Amino acid sequence: MSTDVWLNEALYPAWGQRFLVKRELARVQSDFQDIVIFESFSHGRVMVLDGVVQITEADEFVYQEMLAHVPLLAHGAAEKVLIIGAGDGGVLRRVLQHRTVKRAVMCEIDGEVIRLAKAFLPEIAGDAWNDARAEVIVGDGIDYLKRARHAAFDVIIVDSTDPIGVGEVLFSDSFYENCERVLTPRGLVVNQCGVPFMQAAELRETSLRRAKFFPHVTAYVAAVPTYVGGFMTLGWAGKDASLTSIGVEEIRSRATAAGILGTTRYWTPEMHVGAFILPPYIAAVLDAA
Repeated sequence: MSTDVWLNEALYPAWGQRFLVKRELARVQSDFQDIVIFESFSHGRVMVLDGVVQITEADEFVYQEMLAHVPLLAHGAAEKVLIIGAGDGGVLRRVLQHRTVKRAVMCEIDGEVIRLAKAFLPEIAGDAWNDARAEVIVGDGIDYLKRARHAAFDVIIVDSTDPIGVGEVLFSDSFYENCERVLTPRGLVVNQCGVPFMQAAELRETSLRRAKFFPHVTAYVAAVPTYVGGFMTLGWAGKDASLTSIGVEEIRSRATAAGILGTTRYWTPEMHVGAFILPPYIAAVLDAA
């Protein structure tokens, strides 16, 4: 039934966005956060955590493709991937598209996010939940990382909220120190670092922390319509600086071998390479880190 109810997202003190709600599908107060899923008139189904929009059916492909495909194709031979957060399953789905991946461990602290995503956003993960290569853990990714053995993973992908509330510990010094220990010699970690037009401090401070433990720190960008404020930055910390300077044709070759070329709606070899060419206002934030 149609309504005239609007959901207002006030992520920034003086700027936000709103969605006209077609119907509310779920509202749950978990042990960690308030979760709302609703059907919008403009963006399909939407998941909101603590009042902040996390994902919409309409544009999730932009964020998910860039968060998963860029690090895996840059690495080129990733077999073991750790995903922290990403309870909707979209990152897991994209990681498992890669033929090289033999094991993908996903740690989501809030089991209610997984349950509700399965019930109300099933297309985002598709069949990823049932893939034999996937190990889905409802638990603390920080604790899992602390206990993981040395050089256990080739790539770590962090899909978290901003560094407040349940996501705050994923931006700490100890977290990145453990990432460095757990990664293989060519390993890398990526995570969302906010919209620098409005959240420059998030990118700058996270880059400073990463640089304490990794020799190569940078960021790449993706234009996600729902994340208001311009480009979203995806932070990068790696052990091999050459992985961010691979050319278009080599990336195309790797994507073909991996089995993803032609399957994406945002990522392309050209977008991959171009994403590391930062606008000056974003580059300046990194330079200040």
